[in-house]
Amino acid sequence: MTEEQHLREYTKTLKARLPRHFFEPVPSRLIYMPIFLALFGLSTWGILDTPYIMLKLLLSLVSGYAFIGLGFLAHEILHGAVTKNPLLRSIAGTIAFMPLMVGARLWRKWHNVEHHGNTQHPEDDPDAMGALESATQRPFIQWTFRQVPAFRSFFLFFAWTFWFTLHAHLMLRRFFPAFKPNERPVVIFQAILPPLVWLGVLFLVGPLNFVFVYLLPLVVGNYIAMSFIATNHLLNPITETNDPLMNSLTVRNPKWLEWLTLGFGLHIEHHVFPILSPKYASQVAAEIKKLWPERYNELPHWKAILYLWKTPRLYRDHRNLIEPTTGQLFGTMGFGLDDSKIARPRRFKSSKKVRTQK
Repeated sequence: MTEEQHLREYTKTLKARLPRHFFEPVPSRLIYMPIFLALFGLSTWGILDTPYIMLKLLLSLVSGYAFIGLGFLAHEILHGAVTKNPLLRSIAGTIAFMPLMVGARLWRKWHNVEHHGNTQHPEDDPDAMGALESATQRPFIQWTFRQVPAFRSFFLFFAWTFWFTLHAHLMLRRFFPAFKPNERPVVIFQAILPPLVWLGVLFLVGPLNFVFVYLLPLVVGNYIAMSFIATNHLLNPITETNDPLMNSLTVRNPKWLEWLTLGFGLHIEHHVFPILSPKYASQVAAEIKKLWPERYNELPHWKAILYLWKTPRLYRDHRNLIEPTTGQLFGTMGFGLDDSKIARPRRFKSSKKVRTQK
């Protein structure tokens, strides 16, 4: 892969080749909201009505899909891909993100502004993993990277069951001071509303049913969300320039599964045009492949997950991941990450093991 290009270079070229209506909101996508809400409502009714634990568990999985479906829809809505109306966007985004307990106004700051504006920047992207030097400043990271790789991979995948919701709470603490005084009441309201709603549900259905109505679906929703979010970026190099063909990864699934997940896996396309509806993402992908085939990073979703398991989540430099217990280096997307390199990773030039604390 060649050196970094700026996002503007891609958007300028692509806009000349794409129909203008691709950049208009698609209000019909809002139909997914009542469908997902009805799916959750029917599953909840079934959970409360049946005495069978296994059936409750099965219905919890259905609710979990409804939760993440609403989450994917909230992502579209809050980027402006569904409606330009700010009030409707805020209300719909608040409702759709309620299961995962993410505030709409916070999301627009954390995700739309900071993540999209600084994707894979080592300091400025709030969703990026750290470099080797930063590990020496964090005791928990030091401890984590002293563990054997298999344990770390297991911990990473286990953390997917709660990380999206927890990360949202951490982002609230991080970015709340950045909001203007007149914005803060809305941010606070959107932060406390979901816990209050789900606390009310707890009182209505009781502790046991609440596990199936909300807690297990929340775990499922978090896990699916993180299986996409982690694969969309964490195998890519760090970039100082916002280059979505270098710092993002499109993950592909069977067509029926891409339909069920609202096309969220087509992530390079989303980072090139955040306001673009996923409805048009496949056509944009085809144009990108024609123009920059050597720069386009795409993997089957299952393989990207496998690569996450086999590689460490610590950057030695902008292009390489490092296993700190052995000093072995693993390339990133476009810079040597493939099956053979994972099977036989390179060793860091120093023969000594890399230490994660001074």
